[in-house]
Amino acid sequence: MFDLKVINSVLDQLEEERGIPKEKVIEAIEMALATAYKKEYGKRGQIIRASFDLRTGSVEMNQIKIVVDDSKVFMDKESLGEALEEAEAKDDERVLFNPEHHILLPDAQKIKKGVIVGDEIIFPLESKGDYGRIASQTAKQVIMQKIREAERYSVLKEFGEREGDIIVGTVQRIERGNIFVDVGRAVGILPYEEQIPGERFSQGERVRAYLYRVEDGLKGVALRLSRSHPRFLVKLFENEAPELANGAIEIKSVAREAGSRSKVAVATNDNYIDPVGSLVGQRGVRVATVTSELGGEKIDIIEWSENPAEFIEDALSPAKIVSVQIDGENHQANVVVSEDQQSLAIGKGGQNVRLAAKLTSWRIDIKSTKGEELQMAE
Repeated sequence: MFDLKVINSVLDQLEEERGIPKEKVIEAIEMALATAYKKEYGKRGQIIRASFDLRTGSVEMNQIKIVVDDSKVFMDKESLGEALEEAEAKDDERVLFNPEHHILLPDAQKIKKGVIVGDEIIFPLESKGDYGRIASQTAKQVIMQKIREAERYSVLKEFGEREGDIIVGTVQRIERGNIFVDVGRAVGILPYEEQIPGERFSQGERVRAYLYRVEDGLKGVALRLSRSHPRFLVKLFENEAPELANGAIEIKSVAREAGSRSKVAVATNDNYIDPVGSLVGQRGVRVATVTSELGGEKIDIIEWSENPAEFIEDALSPAKIVSVQIDGENHQANVVVSEDQQSLAIGKGGQNVRLAAKLTSWRIDIKSTKGEELQMAE
């Protein structure tokens, strides 16, 4: 029935190339054979298990019966009917005795000493040389289904462990603005709204993205990717700055408008480490590498502070601030700037103050030294 050389070759290939353990596939084969046997020769209520020997190709079929007593089953329909009301009142979980599924404790004890209620008794079944065309087809379909399930589990495990990391793949195709990325054993989806505005990719091009969610859907495992996510920027810096990767410095918050500008607040507990300098790198090489990956996105790196006024002042850089008044009750900062700094503080289209507000989580109201209200950002 089985070509052992072919089966062993397939199992080795699945294990090496797709990471599917042999045991998973053998289990699928046994379940398929049991299903086919029961469909062709079994009776209703039977529990049938198959045992497949990969060395010899032999198959053993066994019927399993569960050991029960009157605490688990009703012996006949008449006793079942009489006990229905009582059973409902007592939340009785007993079921009707099925001789194909159950075996009474006294009978089981005659076969095997020491058995108790809930144990299984195994009865060998007649060996059938041919399960028939329909049964064989059923077995094949179940085997393929189980192999797909085992592979999906393996892919879920692999990429589930990588959720929250950067992954690298190649553009497989582009449909309605969504980019499908081949990452080896799965396909990642980079939706249009998760892309950096203005970026363009072509088929076969290499792409790096942040894996923010792994989904197990009806059509298989779906990897949700992003290049606009703030964590993508953080992970890029982790790749460039060992001090960040090993925890010597910490990114406290990120405010990002992908493709245009970002602000990053960084801190350290080590007085001998310059947190801003660590991200910028010697001659700016580290931040330049990240900027290049993000298509020229400008990145402001500032030092985080527990003092809200200091933090907000630094967050509004490159503008120079005259004063910052903190209104703790309304969680608002009233910032005063000189006339020549107002355009820098606000930024083009209000971007600078908007990003500063996101970075610090404070509402920021900017006024000029003349007392004119210039911009409010939350």
